[in-house]
Amino acid sequence: MLSLALTGAAMEILSGGFAFALGGLFAGVSALVGASIASAAQVAAILLLRPAMQAENKMFQQRWALGMAVRFGSFLVIAVLILTMKDVLPPAWLAAGYLSTLLVLLFAETRFLR
Repeated sequence: MLSLALTGAAMEILSGGFAFALGGLFAGVSALVGASIASAAQVAAILLLRPAMQAENKMFQQRWALGMAVRFGSFLVIAVLILTMKDVLPPAWLAAGYLSTLLVLLFAETRFLR
């Protein structure tokens, strides 16, 4: 689980640094917020699924669905932030930080489920 958290933290730093370099302070903070939400959602989803990896199908499917619900909830949090904080957090950078981190962690997910 530590390697997942470290990978998420690295993605947060990369997203925030890239946005800061291209768009300035507010872009960097916005991307960092989005990336942090994605990392937290992915860690929570893996924590839910990991204990059920060797369980029967019903338990596995329930845990998998809960993980997907957590990820969807994080998407809703991003949507609310975009709508309510658009004057403070640039929406494109918020979404870019979220998507870049979530997609990388999703593609690497099988590595963290062992």
